[in-house]
Amino acid sequence: MNAFRQLMKSAGSHPPIGTWVMSASSLVAEAVGHAGFDWVLVDMEHTPADMMEIVHMLQALAATKAVPVVRVPWNDSVMVKRVLDAGAATVMFPFVQSADEARRAVAATRYPPQGVRGMAGMSRASRYGTTPNYLKTANAEAGVIVQLETREAVQALEAIAQVDGVDALFIGPADLSASLGHVGEPAHPEVLDLMSQAAGRARAAGKPIGTLGGTPEMVAQYRAAGFDYVALSSDLGLLMRGAQTALASLRTQEVGAHVHTLNTGTRTAGGH
Repeated sequence: MNAFRQLMKSAGSHPPIGTWVMSASSLVAEAVGHAGFDWVLVDMEHTPADMMEIVHMLQALAATKAVPVVRVPWNDSVMVKRVLDAGAATVMFPFVQSADEARRAVAATRYPPQGVRGMAGMSRASRYGTTPNYLKTANAEAGVIVQLETREAVQALEAIAQVDGVDALFIGPADLSASLGHVGEPAHPEVLDLMSQAAGRARAAGKPIGTLGGTPEMVAQYRAAGFDYVALSSDLGLLMRGAQTALASLRTQEVGAHVHTLNTGTRTAGGH
């Protein structure tokens, strides 16, 4: 059974927490997988990752408990075919605007007659031909997450959620905020209100919905709004935040030490 689908079913009252891997590094992916995240998204849309790097990151994540998801650059059946053959079990599709586009995404992950995925007799997905009946069972095991990133997409939420084969929805706050005229303001009240509405409508439609927050505080707010699974920042985001925090702390200590030295020197000179 698809691991992401199982994760959603077993989540209960604790929304699974994931993060983005944007570094295109298998070592970082492996480290993130061991950090304790429930799921990890390997990104191809906004990263320099090529197919061999995707394979290496999936191999690295396979040694951890984190469930991997691969986001393709676009709703492109050729790219999806290659990602699936590389061993991805669940694929996230960016910028899905309608039920028709959702159906096209699902079709790209299915072998005929249910879809258009090209067949390969030898691939990492089939464990190089050693998985019994892989070609007959692959359709049922493929997972599909579609991203809603504009007002129009959110308006079509119910129609998209009803598409057979769509396992979960995902709101992209950055693109949604831009489409609403609030570029760079994912926490704008209008954006948060629309996201909260989307979470409630997805629940009514019986479809899991997730989103991404840059900080623990933002993620907590999304969880409170009813999102079923969430992602916290990214490997590079966490790295930069940790690095900048540590550096700022050291800079503050340096300034404090300098002031202390100056004050000590002043008192000594005054004593003489």
